[in-house]
Amino acid sequence: MIRFENVTKKYGDFVAVDNLNLEIKEGEIVVLIGPSGCGKTTTLRMINRLIEHTEGTIYIKGRDITTVNPVELRRSIGYVIQQVGLFPHMSIAQNIGLVPYLKGWPEEKRKQRVEELLELVGMPPAEFYHRYPHELSGGQQQRIGVARALAADPEIILMDEPFGALDPITREVLQDELIKLQDEVKKTIVFVTHDMDEALKLADKIAIMKDGRVLQYDSPEELIRNPAHGFVEEFIGRERLLQRPELIRAGDIMIKDPVTIAPERRALQALERMRTQKVDSLLVVDKDHKLIGLVTINYLHQHLGEGERVADLMLANPTSITPDTDMSTVLAIMAREQVGYLPVVDGDNHLLGLITRASLVNVLGARY
Repeated sequence: MIRFENVTKKYGDFVAVDNLNLEIKEGEIVVLIGPSGCGKTTTLRMINRLIEHTEGTIYIKGRDITTVNPVELRRSIGYVIQQVGLFPHMSIAQNIGLVPYLKGWPEEKRKQRVEELLELVGMPPAEFYHRYPHELSGGQQQRIGVARALAADPEIILMDEPFGALDPITREVLQDELIKLQDEVKKTIVFVTHDMDEALKLADKIAIMKDGRVLQYDSPEELIRNPAHGFVEEFIGRERLLQRPELIRAGDIMIKDPVTIAPERRALQALERMRTQKVDSLLVVDKDHKLIGLVTINYLHQHLGEGERVADLMLANPTSITPDTDMSTVLAIMAREQVGYLPVVDGDNHLLGLITRASLVNVLGARY
């Protein structure tokens, strides 16, 4: 959808953006983040040519943006800024309908679009259509800013710290509303922020920038789990993983060689294996290393006289998880099933590892 190819922006000898190569796919929310002066806002504004790049090429849907009239380009791209920028002498309806007016939409079509967008951002037309910006709260003004950016139904929306001036509660509400809105409208959104929590909450992909360069461009989960640069790790803050268990996957922290036993083994052999391995349960696997059951020391002691083989005494088809299961889900399953361990299997039920409450605490404690 949007592609930066060897893009540089210079102001005299100062390099604001340095040889940027970045691709943003259709329908993604991509967040640009980094310290002040890192080039994130410059990068954003080069997309709609509010700032002209010095070198390289920027493509939108395969077309070099320098071949497009800059006024027409800007009218085809939604733009939301921190200061909102509503025209105080215009009504809410006039503010929202401005770009459609400039594009020559007939009055009835503009009116219908304004009413649709007011409903979409949770501001009933009967109440807000004829109001003026000074009659709205900061959060309401920002909603109108988003509605105005959507007015001409652009494929791309640029958002430059749109919630940065709002109080924390209003900011969180609008973040939630943006996520819901994106589920409906499926726009390609490039979002600049300095707030890592906001980036992690909103983004499909995050580009962490420093000194005009992108140090890492990845999903929030990958950035958290595998920071590619010391600055990235420092900027994110490793404590965030503890605060966001939904970003930890079972495959990242599972015990990779859990103690197993074959179903044809005898019960006394299972007890001896538990003793030597210092465990209180064994995962039962077949010759292809597929998980077929679980046997615990308590159950063996209680039912020794009911069978000789592990296959006779095991719990068949125990609850299991996949490597992609997040820790919030793991903890919920453990609580629901009242178990302290969960086997990790692949799509064919091959045993890959084991998550236990003890191992979860130990691994997190060792890393953090």
